[in-house]
Amino acid sequence: MVPVGEPVVLTFLGGAGTVTGSKFLVDGPGGRRLVDCGLFQGERQWRRRNWEPFPVDPASIGDVVLTHCHLDHCGYLPVLVREGFGGPVRMTEGTAALTEIVLRDSAHLNERDAENAARGGYSRHDPPLPLYTTADTERAVARFAVIPFDHTVQVGGDGSTLRLGRAGHVLGSATVHLRTGSADVLFSGDLGRPTHPVLRPRADPPAARTVVIESTYGDRLHPRVTGAPHAALAAAIRRTVERGGSVLVPAFAVDRTELVLAALADLLRRGDIPDVPVHVDSPMALAALAVYRAGTVRAELREDLPALIDLPHLHAARTVEESIALNTPRYPCIIVSSSGMATGGRVVHHLRHLLPDRHNTVVLTGYQAAGTRGRALQDGAAELKMLGRYVPVRAEVVEDEEFSVHADAEELLDWLHAMPDHPETVYVVHGETAAAQAFARRVRSELGSVIAVPAPGEKVRVD
Repeated sequence: MVPVGEPVVLTFLGGAGTVTGSKFLVDGPGGRRLVDCGLFQGERQWRRRNWEPFPVDPASIGDVVLTHCHLDHCGYLPVLVREGFGGPVRMTEGTAALTEIVLRDSAHLNERDAENAARGGYSRHDPPLPLYTTADTERAVARFAVIPFDHTVQVGGDGSTLRLGRAGHVLGSATVHLRTGSADVLFSGDLGRPTHPVLRPRADPPAARTVVIESTYGDRLHPRVTGAPHAALAAAIRRTVERGGSVLVPAFAVDRTELVLAALADLLRRGDIPDVPVHVDSPMALAALAVYRAGTVRAELREDLPALIDLPHLHAARTVEESIALNTPRYPCIIVSSSGMATGGRVVHHLRHLLPDRHNTVVLTGYQAAGTRGRALQDGAAELKMLGRYVPVRAEVVEDEEFSVHADAEELLDWLHAMPDHPETVYVVHGETAAAQAFARRVRSELGSVIAVPAPGEKVRVD
């Protein structure tokens, strides 16, 4: 058994001061462990950190634990492996299936963006290089190790234990309960709402002395739906079709696309929207949908869940040619394409062609991080820069806030209150500064725990 008197130090390598790049390094008597390995996204000051040398030697890390498959939690993994990490990457079965898809797509986009920048001459680097390649990603995928929910497992040879609980955010998403040395730390990952349209509810958290909790929506509450679901989306579709335009829905390929399609099917069944073609222009979204439909993850889905997708005119744009054709639709239609914040992918090309036309509409379906194109649209930008050029924003921009599967401030607090005992210390992370500080004030007033909002790179003892 490991001596309990030795220090255990937690370092906030990412997800501090920002809502992206989650990386939490735990140094203890049994070695180093990294909880999440995400990419920084959004503003340039953060994105540039993806290119900086990792703060510690990756080869010195014993293992990595992923809370879920989103890029801001897993997207740096290929770089870590390329630079020397050789241990297991632990996660749930759903996260493993989806992270493979996410990382392979990310590598493809990195390679393609570097090629486009070289051809277009709009990069400051000569030659432009991808952050990581498909080969890097395959080496990372080879290190995946699946852990079932609610099973306590020994990790390493030092007596440390790990337990993953349902977080209810996306398929496979988990909280991470790590005991190492005298430390007892619970990482929330991204927490879902108590009710998810597709997934079973999140689990109540276990007791832990230290909690690291996200605060993406720490300063706000989701609107409570009192009328028909997704009324704003339905009204936007009706307006757009009546004026002969098309509706573009930037949506994350994992989970969000499934929820958007399910909502469209429901609206169509109720007669709230016209029966127009719906195009899914995201190979990654189509691959993710197949994972959701797989029998191996059925235990995570709601028992009363109907068929995930029931749209009579659903079309999959699998080829580049099919995607290009959607830049100039010949008839009113709905296009669902990733990424959800319009940071990359096929949706960028659709925005470039559809935004200048007042007949069209762009529907934002979730959180838009600072510095992303989605945030610029949300804030009323008159022009948007894409692929080296600015284009005018004349299309209507609408938000449908009902799609969010991030817990809001009340729901985050409810999760903390569900712990058997209040934690001694709570670290508020993975939120923009205002959101993290607002949530910290609220937790401090209600729990009586020590509350801190750590700075990027800050080290704290958790033993």
